[in-house]
Amino acid sequence: MKPTNFCCILAKLLAAGMLFAALGRHGYDFYTLLRWIACGVCAYTAFQASLTKRNGWLWIFAILALILNPIVPLHFKRETWALVDVAAAVLLLVSIAIVDWHKPPP
Repeated sequence: MKPTNFCCILAKLLAAGMLFAALGRHGYDFYTLLRWIACGVCAYTAFQASLTKRNGWLWIFAILALILNPIVPLHFKRETWALVDVAAAVLLLVSIAIVDWHKPPP
């Protein structure tokens, strides 16, 4: 594993942990910070997927980055955000195994 991959994995673990933590009750500042971090990590994961020619992952994380973006926020009910947060966290964890641990395709 390359040192740059280590940082990517750490960022994905942090974002996934915060997304799971979002299921609890927190202040508005936590959710704002969460959206900035999760959006950035998802956008970078989409970029990382584009470099390794994994178009499915590219689209998944580009859409997640748009949903989680803090600049033009989407307004969902709490239950919908819970589903989005859990799905995003699980996808980030799965992407560690698929995008970060496996060698890129030729």
